[in-house]
Amino acid sequence: MASRIPPLLESYLGLPQEASLILLSGVLGSTTNWLVHRYLYSLLASSPSSSSSSASSPSLPTPRGAEDDGGAQHGVNVVLVSFMRDYAFWKDGAGRLGLDLDMSAKRGSFAFVDGLSGLFTSASPSHEARPLMANGPGRRVLSAATPQHLRTELEDAVAQVQAAGPGLQTVFIVDQSDLLLAASGDDMSSNELREVLLQVREKVHSTIVTLSADEPLIASQTTSLEKQHASLVLSLAHEAQLVMSLRMLDTGTARDVSGVLRITPGGESSDSSTPVEERELLYLVGGDGGVRVFERGQ
Repeated sequence: MASRIPPLLESYLGLPQEASLILLSGVLGSTTNWLVHRYLYSLLASSPSSSSSSASSPSLPTPRGAEDDGGAQHGVNVVLVSFMRDYAFWKDGAGRLGLDLDMSAKRGSFAFVDGLSGLFTSASPSHEARPLMANGPGRRVLSAATPQHLRTELEDAVAQVQAAGPGLQTVFIVDQSDLLLAASGDDMSSNELREVLLQVREKVHSTIVTLSADEPLIASQTTSLEKQHASLVLSLAHEAQLVMSLRMLDTGTARDVSGVLRITPGGESSDSSTPVEERELLYLVGGDGGVRVFERGQ
């Protein structure tokens, strides 16, 4: 099985710099799921738990910010909100890497905000949110596509993990907030969504955001949705310190390559103490969930 953290990405998948924003963009056929799973593993997994998951798996160093304490509290906690994928998806993918999200949630180092299953099924005509129960510790369910409800739920989730681990660094991961923008209609604009994200970002150590960057959504900008989507993506790219973009091969599909990973500095990279080197890599996602990242020609 390929390394849980591909060696070429180790320097990118650790604890981000304080107050930084990392943007992960994907397109149809090249989604960012595997990158988010590896961020979760790098930030939450400890050496003992990762090595015990498989005797044949290569040993990995303790992720930056984590303590090799045999399963006690780590130096990082994570809040993940996903608008396209449910908890079972993230739990299954993390489990393949040897990370138990249920255990992390029980320990208080992980919280999940479900923005998929209840967001558009329980709101009243007046758009007031009705409480929805989540099945499991550290889990919340969004019930209204309004800026106020979104901000309240996200800030409560952040406060929850911070109360469980005082003094620990909190990383906020937002998966496919552009889906919320597309599905909420007039209830939320790109500016309102960015304002909510900014308010939550002020309460955490760093933020990772995934968005779709398909050309039809960015280039044409003829419809209101296209304009709102492009505004969100371009604005976040300008605010980011690092942008990791996934796309298909220019020549189409190949059996030994799943796609191209391009790493570029964001608009705020000049404020970073560590310059971002622009590079382009190839990656292959295996059937078992393993990922290999390599240079062209390898």
